[in-house]
Amino acid sequence: MLSQNTRGFDRRRLLAMLFAGTACKIVSGTETDAPKHILLRSSWQTVNIGDIAHTPGVLRILERHLPDVKVTLWPSKVDNGVEELLRTRFPKLRIAKGADELRVAFDECDFLLHGSGASLVAQRDVVRWAEATGKPYGIYGITLPPKKSSSTTATSAEAMAETIRVLGGASFVFFRDSHSLALAKEKGCTAPIMQFGPDGAFGCDLRDDERANAFLEKHGLETGKFLCCIPRLRYTPYWLIKDRPFDPVKHARNEEMKEHDHAQLRAAIIEIARTTDLKVLLCPEDQTQMQVGKEVILNHLPADVRDRVVWRPNYWLTGEAISVYIRSAGLFGNEMHSPIMCIGHGVPAIVCRWAEQTSKGYMWEDIGLGDWLFNLDNPADVPKIAPAILEMARNPAAAKQTALAAKKRVERDQAETMAVLRDALTYGPAF
Repeated sequence: MLSQNTRGFDRRRLLAMLFAGTACKIVSGTETDAPKHILLRSSWQTVNIGDIAHTPGVLRILERHLPDVKVTLWPSKVDNGVEELLRTRFPKLRIAKGADELRVAFDECDFLLHGSGASLVAQRDVVRWAEATGKPYGIYGITLPPKKSSSTTATSAEAMAETIRVLGGASFVFFRDSHSLALAKEKGCTAPIMQFGPDGAFGCDLRDDERANAFLEKHGLETGKFLCCIPRLRYTPYWLIKDRPFDPVKHARNEEMKEHDHAQLRAAIIEIARTTDLKVLLCPEDQTQMQVGKEVILNHLPADVRDRVVWRPNYWLTGEAISVYIRSAGLFGNEMHSPIMCIGHGVPAIVCRWAEQTSKGYMWEDIGLGDWLFNLDNPADVPKIAPAILEMARNPAAAKQTALAAKKRVERDQAETMAVLRDALTYGPAF
């Protein structure tokens, strides 16, 4: 991870570069006031509220910092009611779903912005854009995971080299965790600007207060009087919710680790129920986690504790989830993007991670929340999890201040990333 001194140095250097580039272009008379048009490549899937949140998060950040910019979304998936959510929140948004609409977008858009994701998710589409248009592109808030060989024709080293080549052609690359940034530098990435840049989901402000209020009232959950807990298996069993083959290796790993990965969450829930006036809501981030919460946590709780725990049996969309999270006293569990959305609204959130989740969890260290990040692969971290959750539960005012400080830090970083994008849009590749 980059030290704070290194982060500070990189930030000062970045801002100096932006100032110099801006001054140079203005003097040379190349600045233009014409509205710019971004093609946002995002919306990877809708079975996970975090993957849904990437797109409205980036759209909101653009709306706040670059309000005059036009945006067309190039999605992978906007089904399950997500398209309606996006169009309601962003009525000016264009969505290019068919070949004809995408052809128009390629012609009209000035810049392709690859949104946040677990990797350079749409690498082939970035290459397609660059080769078809010759126009610039940038990468916003991704993780760079080590490559695994995915075919008989490409080794992992070759796959990584190709990803680094594509990243190197970008006007900028923002990595959502400093471990990914360090890996990119180690592999020789030559993009002119490479920095930490928060996951786009931090900016998501979708809301569905009507559904949230009805759910909370039905289950007796009062504002500030409950915590949210999200379970997760090592690998998402997509074979249960998508047309994918059963994976016996991943299933075996899930079975091997599910007790280990949830025992501390159960322990914290028991103590919360018995020693505080708070309730706990077991809720999902993806469509497989309702059953996980029931089988691994709820069914193993003592009878006196179960009365203080609410289990949500059905999936929800991002707006309802956020509307619930902001009424909670905080969140804890084995997921990443619900904590991201919580911090984006100043709500405390504790993250448990493991190697199978790549390095994305380390973003908590990058935004000053290292004390709320626990590595379940590290035996020294495991016994610290329940006490940290209890501390959050018992000292809500202090936890809230910590969350707000992280939110402020994220917003500062968002502003800097938008300054870079504004420069790239206005002047083109500058460095």
